[in-house]
Amino acid sequence: MNLRILIFICLPFALSAAEIPKHYQATATRLMHSATNSEFAFQRLATMCDSFGPRFSGSANLEKAIDWCLVEMKKDGFVNVHGEEVTVPHWVRGKESAALVSPRRRVLPMLGLGGSVGTPKEGITAEILVVDSFADLKTKAARAKGKIVLFNLPFTNYRETVIVRSIGAIEAAKVGAVASLIRSVGPFSMQTPHTGNMRYDDKVKRIPHAALSVEDAMMLARMQSRGETIRIQLKMEARTLPPAKSRNVIAEIRGSEKPNEIVIVSGHIDSWDVGQGAMDDGGGCLAAWEAARLILKSGLKPRRTIRIVLWTNEENGIGGAKEYARRHAKDLKNHVLAIESDSGVFKPTGYGFLGSGEGMKVIQQIGGLLSPLGAGEIKKGCRGADVMRLISGGVPVMHLEVERERYFWFHHTHADTIDKLDINEFNQCVASLAVMTFLAADLPGGIPR
Repeated sequence: MNLRILIFICLPFALSAAEIPKHYQATATRLMHSATNSEFAFQRLATMCDSFGPRFSGSANLEKAIDWCLVEMKKDGFVNVHGEEVTVPHWVRGKESAALVSPRRRVLPMLGLGGSVGTPKEGITAEILVVDSFADLKTKAARAKGKIVLFNLPFTNYRETVIVRSIGAIEAAKVGAVASLIRSVGPFSMQTPHTGNMRYDDKVKRIPHAALSVEDAMMLARMQSRGETIRIQLKMEARTLPPAKSRNVIAEIRGSEKPNEIVIVSGHIDSWDVGQGAMDDGGGCLAAWEAARLILKSGLKPRRTIRIVLWTNEENGIGGAKEYARRHAKDLKNHVLAIESDSGVFKPTGYGFLGSGEGMKVIQQIGGLLSPLGAGEIKKGCRGADVMRLISGGVPVMHLEVERERYFWFHHTHADTIDKLDINEFNQCVASLAVMTFLAADLPGGIPR
């Protein structure tokens, strides 16, 4: 007898949370086995990374990758495959460099920060003032005028440390600095600076803002502590062009009984303009896509529609998610759950969930089916930047949680390439997403709001 028919016969109209595991154990096992015994999606990820490279908003690389996704999804047999237009910012890095001029000469690996203005054509050559915090800058404000301020803030965690990347240029400009640099936001480095988004205040002069490697920031701090005068030449062609057009990628498995009810499984297709965007977030996109493809290939027919969404412009604007929420505002009441994978595709440990208490009970029971993967821990809260934009519409949201120790080693660097990923860990992420997505789409009672 067909497995889907067998499950349907066994299922009552609604299940209590406690009844979920026994009714779906066979299906979960089947999906996990399929996911963890395949090389298909990992090879597809390699093809995308190698063929298109980094996929930054406004770039031809991103749009070519989106075209490729749409073609491949149609080949997979998904329905309603299309792109939904999104207006995105268009920042261009251009040529850039940083060089230590004194007390000795050395080329410094650097990356301009997204949204930064450029330097004059001849660059900026100035003395460096190293500070370790905004408070330290305040105490040294009298010494900052006409200098390049370097924020040498040690990494604690991303949320705490990223503040210098976000508003460092504002704070440095307030005290008269001509440019600002940061110690890259990450716990580990091999002379690999990290880029990322930054912002300006319209009331404060805009100055160039860039990241140095962890190693060089620490070296410059040591030089200053020895009383040495440090001079750097900074050159950046960075500029912001008029907004460009991009697309969210959409593909579906149509629901067999409640096709107007939607479960989203997603990642963001854009990346920064360095590396391959393999970890952030090509892997998340391909894991979400593959989870749905395996459900489709298995012949399972979920009651609700499963919608793959590959968001555009997560990195420097969240434009894709904002536009989706606007475009589908009237339909969000029918969105049962939105799942995002954007923490890397390392070994999965569970999920973060933001929704009702009753919804949490259901998700926890589904999590129990993921114990063979060690991926069943369900915590309160969600770090999915894109799906969080759907909360205002009442949509329960969640993110795939993974072991993230290595994530910020490679995050937003030239080193974000597919060789950093492990196919077995990637496949475990696919397995977890396949089970969670299918059950959310198939449970008779859905996920209570």
